[in-house]
Amino acid sequence: MISVKDAKGTPYDAAKHFEVFGLQKITEAQSKRITVCYSYFQPNGGAEMSSSPKERVYYVVKGSITVNGKGDETHVLNPGDLIYIAPGEERDMIINDGKPAEVLVFIVTP
Repeated sequence: MISVKDAKGTPYDAAKHFEVFGLQKITEAQSKRITVCYSYFQPNGGAEMSSSPKERVYYVVKGSITVNGKGDETHVLNPGDLIYIAPGEERDMIINDGKPAEVLVFIVTP
């Protein structure tokens, strides 16, 4: 078992993200396949369009985010909402309403 207290974790900088502070709560090295991060986005934060070979799930804890896929695919997520992003699927993300957002991120390695 791995237990991580509320304010604990390892700070990290997520590639192609901006105006965000993150804590890795569980790393792939600890669990073998899953990384769990808690991301604190500032009002103008987000992530550039990119893809990953890993599966990702974003769960919105606080605030509102918009996740865009290829073409005109758009998902507005509010507290309690989540989105699954398949391996290789492109996405970008922007924080809504000029308020901070907090997102719990699960990354699964094949």
